[in-house]
Amino acid sequence: MSQKRRTFLKSLGLAGMAGLTFDVSALQAAPTVPAKGKDLSVISLSGKVLAQGKGVSGVAVTDGTNVTLTDAKGNYELASNASADFVYLSVPRGYEFANENGVARFYKRIAPARGRFKADFELKKLGQEDAKHNFVVWADPQMISKADAEVFKATSAPDTRKLIDSYGKNALFHGIGCGDLVWDKFELFDDYKAGVAATGVPFFQVIGNHDMDLDARTDDLSTETFKSLFGPTYYSFNRGQVHYVVLDDVFFIGTAKKYIGYITERQLAWLEQDLAHVKPGATVVVSLHIPAYAQQHVRNQEKEEPIGGVVSNRRELYRLLQPYKAHIMSGHTHFNEKLITGENLVEHVHGTVCGAWWTGPICFDGTPSGYGVYEVNGSDLQWYYKTVGKEKTHQMRVYPVGAVKEKPEHLAVNIWNWDPEWKVEWLEDGKPMGEMQRETALDPLSVKLHLGMDKPAKHKWVEPQLTDHMFFAKLSDAVQRVTVQATDRFKNVYREEVDVKELSRS
Repeated sequence: MSQKRRTFLKSLGLAGMAGLTFDVSALQAAPTVPAKGKDLSVISLSGKVLAQGKGVSGVAVTDGTNVTLTDAKGNYELASNASADFVYLSVPRGYEFANENGVARFYKRIAPARGRFKADFELKKLGQEDAKHNFVVWADPQMISKADAEVFKATSAPDTRKLIDSYGKNALFHGIGCGDLVWDKFELFDDYKAGVAATGVPFFQVIGNHDMDLDARTDDLSTETFKSLFGPTYYSFNRGQVHYVVLDDVFFIGTAKKYIGYITERQLAWLEQDLAHVKPGATVVVSLHIPAYAQQHVRNQEKEEPIGGVVSNRRELYRLLQPYKAHIMSGHTHFNEKLITGENLVEHVHGTVCGAWWTGPICFDGTPSGYGVYEVNGSDLQWYYKTVGKEKTHQMRVYPVGAVKEKPEHLAVNIWNWDPEWKVEWLEDGKPMGEMQRETALDPLSVKLHLGMDKPAKHKWVEPQLTDHMFFAKLSDAVQRVTVQATDRFKNVYREEVDVKELSRS
């Protein structure tokens, strides 16, 4: 790879309504910034949280700085100031997620008069128990053109709808758009929202580095467009026994496309208050764009973590999550990785909806274009990765002997959703041969599609990236058919059987 291309790639690491009623025009109104500096005057926030006309007690309400709970009659009061943009709820379990054509609406834009703002919220009870529910995670739709948007709306969105429908009409689902909803082209947010609407379920959004206002003077002001469309950049909600949190971990440093992975003190202080209302031992799902941690720099034998590729102050996030069964959802990297941190934390770094930036069917680690699917039963989560256009049983890709040039005598398999609890074995003509060997390598299809200065034609800077979910087996001389059997941590078994000679000719 040329030095110019390496530099570019490194720069990427830096670089219908339901339930809740509100005035949409108030949500879209841009906040007023005084000509002589930001207004810090005191504002009193108050209101009620109601369901069928009755107050709902114990609902967390926040202005993004302080968190309070509604009283026995559903009333709340908050001392705030004019720097706050929204007053919003942590929707309690057992209630619908209010949405506008799928985009979650749980907030109201603050528009004070004489130092006061009153906001009432109306909740609608779910018609069923929500201890069992599901959610999908879309990482990086990242559309830069109308052509990308049309592919997204014709493939990813209907595939998600088909998957959701397969669970039956009574299945509870929500979605999380895990950042980089577009690629700096804000006119394409309408296409993203159209994709969300097509799924038929409410989606909560995470801000990514390509969703920021790049002409802003500070990180605080880089989120104005996103907030005008989707509301707060950090918040929480509840479904069943799970507490969900969304954070903004992209810190804009004042120059276009330059940022670091960092969670501000204001968010951490808010999160500390938010989690104070969650019982220790509960399951908490945190969604953010940049992974709290990923190991690409380890695979690349780099001495330092990429400053825009992981969260530099993640230790404090880990500390706040320590009392809980925690899962962290992220995107950003365009590869798929599962990290088990201690006994109580799983980090899910997702392969992307756009693959390698809409250049073809895979990410640059060989993970197919797709999304994460999570099934919740009480406090427990199970998950799999869903490839767009394939059945959910599609969990591996088998390559012929010698497809990886560093392993010329070995059959190779990419099992993209692997984690240390998986078991990967192979059989020769029905005879068990033991476990396959996991090694760090390049995915052969990624090499074919991405390696070299002339490809992919659409974005020539895309290159294959090392992954640690490649598996290898040295076959016996006379073998005719090979079966690869992968058992995930939930005891689901996936099999691919291939004819050795036919595979070598493919």
